[in-house]
Amino acid sequence: MGKRQRKICTYMIILLFGMLLPITSHGDEVEVVSEHGERQTNIKLLDAEQSMKRFTFDSGYDFEYPDAVRGIYVTGNSAGGSRFESLVGLVDRTALNAMVIDIKEDHGNLTFKPEEGSPFADIAMNYISDPEAMMKILEEKQIYPIARIVVFKDSVLAKKRPDLSFTENGKVWVNNRGEAFVNPFEQEVWEYNVEIAKMAAKMGFEEVQFDYVRFPEGFEKKDGELQYSQGEYADVNLTNVKKRVEAVSNFVAFAKEELKNYDVDVSVDIFGYAATIEEAPGIGQNFSRIAENVDVISSMIYPSHWTTGYFGLGLPDEEPYRLVKEYSNVENEVLGALEIPPVSRPWLQDFEAPWLYSGATKQYGKAEVEAQIKALYESGIDEFLLWNAGNKYTENVDYLIGK
Repeated sequence: MGKRQRKICTYMIILLFGMLLPITSHGDEVEVVSEHGERQTNIKLLDAEQSMKRFTFDSGYDFEYPDAVRGIYVTGNSAGGSRFESLVGLVDRTALNAMVIDIKEDHGNLTFKPEEGSPFADIAMNYISDPEAMMKILEEKQIYPIARIVVFKDSVLAKKRPDLSFTENGKVWVNNRGEAFVNPFEQEVWEYNVEIAKMAAKMGFEEVQFDYVRFPEGFEKKDGELQYSQGEYADVNLTNVKKRVEAVSNFVAFAKEELKNYDVDVSVDIFGYAATIEEAPGIGQNFSRIAENVDVISSMIYPSHWTTGYFGLGLPDEEPYRLVKEYSNVENEVLGALEIPPVSRPWLQDFEAPWLYSGATKQYGKAEVEAQIKALYESGIDEFLLWNAGNKYTENVDYLIGK
């Protein structure tokens, strides 16, 4: 049960006890029978709430789940540097209310120094030199904190432990951007990332968001050329495509189970197109399987990331409203088929995509960001996150447009 669902459940408990309270009537005046009875009811409510958190870790911070999460992405450099103040200001003066902060970043490094003696000390960068001070600011401003952990894209671990990666001709394989991945079949990699997630929970983050929960893009074309272990999946009677789906889906279920006593929600970033097909054959993402094991699903539905003709759109990057609207229709249908669907919180585009154009690039400003948000709201999706790799977000956006 995610934090949003627990919050709703608590309200229902309060409502139920309110309906059951004995009352006496004196004309127009209605009162509780006795002060003692009212106090006793409060104790019962507390017990009901605490029963949902029993035996869980308490970071000591006090964050409330917002009416709906509306957040921005923040790098470790930004969170620990001078830009943090301006980003806090942006959230504070607008309807934004959350930050997704890098804790393990795209290369595989931590963005903070863990406690002395930590097995992760050698991968730690000192971007966020005072995590406690950062968390206190977020708590004071009631900015909902989400820890981003990049999982299987991890050049640091791959080079340190080639046996946990993919190799080619005796060397760690890298993609055309020079990035190395670690092997989702290896449970040691699962445990490595979940331990980092537990650190994030202890730091006070309310949610752990796993990113790059997949094999490298186009892996089905490299499958036969790379050397790697299939671990416990080696002798499973499945195709390699199905094995990849099992490994990725099982990691998510493992992480959710391991984090259940830390009172954090678990979310996963996933390619938007994964919702439109049965499963992505190379990367191992099955939208429904992953969604069944998380509290929040965050599809990356940036208009720039869809190919020409998808959803019948000539160039999706030029039609942000229609793209998000078309995608939302598909996702609603897929999530609606699940017994207990997670919260939908897509990633939206607040950046330009010059690689798509030979001439002038489509600019993304106030109108384009608002178009995406409006399309979500009209589709019954109330939460979203904004991505800009440089953390430079469009000013004067109405984040509640159409609400």
